[in-house]
This record gives sequence, C-alpha cells and structure tokens, in this order.
Amino acid sequence: MKRFLDKNGYKVEFSENPAFGEPWHVFVLSRYKGRWVLTKHRERGFEFPGGKREAGESIEETAIREVYEETGGLVGQLQFLGQYKVHDPVKPFVKSIYYAELREIEKKQNYLETEGPIFMESLPDVLGEEFSFIMKDEIVPLSISRLDDGTLQRNK
Repeated sequence: MKRFLDKNGYKVEFSENPAFGEPWHVFVLSRYKGRWVLTKHRERGFEFPGGKREAGESIEETAIREVYEETGGLVGQLQFLGQYKVHDPVKPFVKSIYYAELREIEKKQNYLETEGPIFMESLPDVLGEEFSFIMKDEIVPLSISRLDDGTLQRNK
C-alpha cells in the first residue's frame, strides 16, 4: 500500500488490490494504436476518462461507459490496475483504476462535460497547467507501473 497527499492536501491510499470496499468512481488509463487517450475536461483540463458509477451498473461497466462518453473509445480489453481512497474530510471516496486498450474511436456529437479525445504519444515528465490536478499526483505513475506486460512506461 502506498500513501501520499494529493494536491488538495488530503491523504490518499493506493492499493494494487480492491482493498477499500465498493468503489463508486473509476479512472481509466486508455491507449489506442500506441497512443495515450485522454480527454479535455472543460473545467479541469487534460485527464484520463473516468467518473461515477450509475445505479445498477458494475464498476467495469462504468469504466467502459465513461471511456465511450468522454472519448468515443470502444474498449477492447479492460485490466484492473488498483484502487485508491481519498480521505476528503467532507466526502471521502474510492476509485478503481483500469487500463483500457481501445479497439476503435467513434466520432461523437457530444462528449458531455469534456471536449472529446486527446491523443498523446507520451506523457510529459512535468505536467503543465493544461493538465487536470487529477493527473498530478502519484496515481498515474503508480497505475502505469502496474501494467501486466511491463512494456509501457510514463515516457514510452
């Protein structure tokens, strides 16, 4: 288990296992044809797709739906990478983290709260202002390090 403080100063715990109970949020590191697929959230900036689980949905179904809604990506493979808990004193939450290999990207008219897919060959070592705070803590590098094949690195 890894522990750190996020950009808001809240304690975060990361586990390679589903250690924090039932998650109601997902965060999905996505790739398509060798490129990272992020989305541009209208308020937060560039980030991987993710969001809240809807009633009656499994957490895997949530991951697949969120990727499609925010990027138009159709998930081919979905791999569990870990789970984290943010100890927000007002509203603590648990997110499951997945890796999705996309088989196709569909052009959509509406990407909800985002502006659609953003493709990147690699993620920069230092993330600028255009990136969401969600991308700037240890979750992304910890998650990438969990990929089964070990071939993907932060700066591949």
